[in-house]
Amino acid sequence: MENTLLNSAPAPAETAEFIKLKLGFLGVGWIGRNRLEAIAKAGVAEIISAADPVAENKQAVRETAPDARLENTLEALLTAETDAVVIATPSALHAEQSIAALQAGKAVFCQKPLGRNAAETKAVVEAARGADLSLGVDLSYRHTTAMQQVYDVLQSGELGEIYAVELVFHNAYGPDKNWFYDPKLSGGGCVIDLGVHLVDLALWGLNFPEVKTVNSRLFAKGKPLTDPSTQVEDYASAHIELATGTHVQLTCSWNLQAGQEALISAVFYGTNGGVAFRNVNGSFYDFVAERYYGTRTETLVSPPDNWMGRAAVEWAKRLAAGEKFSEDALAFMKVAEVLDKIYGR
Repeated sequence: MENTLLNSAPAPAETAEFIKLKLGFLGVGWIGRNRLEAIAKAGVAEIISAADPVAENKQAVRETAPDARLENTLEALLTAETDAVVIATPSALHAEQSIAALQAGKAVFCQKPLGRNAAETKAVVEAARGADLSLGVDLSYRHTTAMQQVYDVLQSGELGEIYAVELVFHNAYGPDKNWFYDPKLSGGGCVIDLGVHLVDLALWGLNFPEVKTVNSRLFAKGKPLTDPSTQVEDYASAHIELATGTHVQLTCSWNLQAGQEALISAVFYGTNGGVAFRNVNGSFYDFVAERYYGTRTETLVSPPDNWMGRAAVEWAKRLAAGEKFSEDALAFMKVAEVLDKIYGR
């Protein structure tokens, strides 16, 4: 089976021959509705139903899918004749809801994190394996044109030996929902919210080498985190040593006074040059890919790039083309295991 997640850049699935999917959506707030709209626009699926406890969220679905059934719960959603469920609910619910959908015979595309820890993530992956159903996670930055260009450079071998990776994600705002700040509900703070993307980009770009050691420091409101059972980190740094000898440095935060809305980057340094994925002018949405030659920078990709929802669309296309369970889902477990080490779990 081709390792499309572990060992290659995400590529558009062939669309010449596919069935018209029937999808249900669980959680249709801003992110869930964005994914719903992107899939509907791509024309690869019919939106059969949507469930959300908030009436306004459900009613907004009517603009895109006027004939969709509107439900309140996952249980009601699973009674619909759908092929798959797209999940965009609070993190504490992801694993339980994904497993319930898989056991009901529905493929799953879930927002990150798939689980609050490695054990939950593994349970979902094993449920997908047992049901032989496709499992996708919205690791959306992989699907930006800029990061795909970075991936291609890494896979070409032109950079020589990759000996260092620098990962940064600073969000000047932080989450606006209370559950993010409860570790029992969120699984952690900025690391599991933002760092999950960074760890995924580094491991994916380097073909998921073995992780040798992880050392980290976590902070809350400027002081070292003392009680992870009641606090979540709003600033974190981690040093990750790979079995290949590559050193990975990760820094992420919420509410950092960084002078702009966001700083996002993944920079890979090799013996023959470097390549970088980074945001532009503090934007959460605009990214460039750059190639470094000594003191010279070559821009490989510039905005605009309409990447929002692309991960969901490509998953839907693969599912429509007949994708079942893939061992590539082990990638989700590998990332979760690194996050657990950062948290000292």
